[in-house]
Amino acid sequence: MRRFLQLAALAVCLSSTVGCFLPIYSARPERRVQQLLYTSEDLRALVAEWERFWFLDQPSHMTPLRTHGGII
Repeated sequence: MRRFLQLAALAVCLSSTVGCFLPIYSARPERRVQQLLYTSEDLRALVAEWERFWFLDQPSHMTPLRTHGGII
């Protein structure tokens, strides 16, 4: 019974923490800001690369106003 209570107390302590058990970023604020900036820049570059790979950054030819290129 005692071992069960110890395991239950341990489970409550571990489940009540907010976030990850091992933090990804540094505890120092200035270092954490630098790490977050690097991460956001990497994600921004990833989105741009994804759009270039799938040709999503090209102009759309499906515009609602059609232009035929001739003389009207």
